[in-house]
Formats: sequence, C-alpha cells, structure tokens
Amino acid sequence: MKIFVALACLLAGCLAQRPHPCESPPLLSGALSVATQNEKLWLYAKYLYDALGQRIRLFEFGTLNNQTFTYDVLVLYKEHVMYEIHHHNRTCKKIPLKVDFEPLAIPKDASLLGQAVVGSSSAPGQGLLVNTWTGNLPNKGGMYMSTVTEFGCIPVSLSFQTSQFGWMVFSYFNNVIGISDPGLLNPPPFCPSADASTDEEPMGFLSLFHRKN
Repeated sequence: MKIFVALACLLAGCLAQRPHPCESPPLLSGALSVATQNEKLWLYAKYLYDALGQRIRLFEFGTLNNQTFTYDVLVLYKEHVMYEIHHHNRTCKKIPLKVDFEPLAIPKDASLLGQAVVGSSSAPGQGLLVNTWTGNLPNKGGMYMSTVTEFGCIPVSLSFQTSQFGWMVFSYFNNVIGISDPGLLNPPPFCPSADASTDEEPMGFLSLFHRKN
C-alpha cells in the first residue's frame, strides 16, 4: 500500500511539473505509419534515425492513389543526396536532396497543448505520460502538432498540414534507442558515390514517403 501511494505521489508530482521543449535521442530505430487527410497515401515503414550523421533509412510498404508500392530509401543530408535502393536487381538511383536535416525535436517556440497519460494511470505500468505541443511550420507552411513522451522525448505522433495531402499523421511505435546495424545507413556497394553527377530533379521531404512516378 505504501509503495502504491508513493508511486501515485510521484505521478502527481510529474503531472504538476510544466514540460519543456526537448530533443529526441540522436540514434533511434523503430517503425512508423503515415496516413493522410485526403486518403491518397498510407504507408508502414521501419526506420533508422541518426541525428549525429544526419542520416535516415526507410523501408516502406504502402498505397498511393490505390496503387501499392514498396520503397527503400537512404537519405544523407550532409551530402544532400538520397538513394532509391533496389536490392532485387542490385540497382540504385541517386537523387539530389533540396531540404536540410531537421532533428526529431520539439522547437523552442512550440506551445504546450497539454499533458496526458496514454492508457491508464490506475496502476504502475498501465500508462505512458506524454506531452503534446503545437506550433507553426517555417515559411508559413501551416500548423503542426507533435506528441512525445515526458521521459526521453521519444516521438509518439506528429501531424502537420501539406498542400499535396492535407493533414499528414505520423504514428511512431516499437521505438528503440540505438541502431543495431549502422551499416544500413551507408549506401550499398552497387550505389553511385555521393559526389557522382546526376541528372535527377532535386527532391523534397514528402518524396521520402512515396515512390517518384
């Protein structure tokens, strides 16, 4: 009984503290899903995230305009390139990248929308304490809403407005701190080098989540 009261007091103390903007761990791996307001795009992806080297790898399966697709993409922000990787025939397309790296973080100018327990606070282990933040995207790009865990700043969900799809909703799960195979964040041997020339059109952020037609 004393232990339960102590845990309840600890939870109450955590809820009483005002959350602050935070940054997620620099090395993360896990899975995510993406859904859009206009229902044109849905996908499931396993992801690798390296904020130190500014690299992201996505292994995707989804539907775009009622057509299914698989997509394996490696993004190297420092080199401003991304690779479409096709292991089945050992081919690789190098594409210039026209966006800068944005870490998984809550911006300092974000506004706290609220704090809540996902699940239940009735007993230890039944709930997850999360903070939800909102703000405006750069260059008047619209609004965003981001939810992260109170402890660790692990991403839970992210929603933002786009002109192409309306609202996009990212849901993160099975997150693990660290990357078990860092080699997956390097281009395979059959890919062209990062400094090789290419005639491909530069791609933006949304291109990471569906195959270019």
